[in-house]
Amino acid sequence: MKVIIKNKFFSLGGSSSVKDEKGENVFFVKGRLFSPTHVKWVCDKDKHKLYKVRNKWFNFINERAYVYEGRTKVARVKHPLFGGKKFIIEGYKDEIIIDGDFFSAKSTIMRNGKPVGTINREFSVVNDTFSLEAEANDMPFMIALVIAIDNIFDKITKTK
Repeated sequence: MKVIIKNKFFSLGGSSSVKDEKGENVFFVKGRLFSPTHVKWVCDKDKHKLYKVRNKWFNFINERAYVYEGRTKVARVKHPLFGGKKFIIEGYKDEIIIDGDFFSAKSTIMRNGKPVGTINREFSVVNDTFSLEAEANDMPFMIALVIAIDNIFDKITKTK
């Protein structure tokens, strides 16, 4: 399955649309207005909350974001200080690494050492747009990972 995640140009809370290749809404990302940890929810097309993504409040060494399913933390997304182009997902039932240049071209999502998806960043001056390919049953969680990494990148670029 392939989806296009497009950050809305004007959104006070940082919402995004998630459309399939036909241009139909398949998921939504709803942001919260005035959220210091950039809380966002990945919702199904009926707007039921599936995952919550939020940044860590204070990051002293490296930036982190968390993914929750309900009230349970299911993953920690970390960009190691000297990790180069990799993002490491910890605490999830499988080992997941996102490897590649996430913010300029293409990244590969590896689960237990095997490729399970790709993320492509589409260049735009106005807003961030990503295409994500992964299995349909993994898609909500993979969208949450893209949102978490985008949150981390936004935090990194705003502090420099």
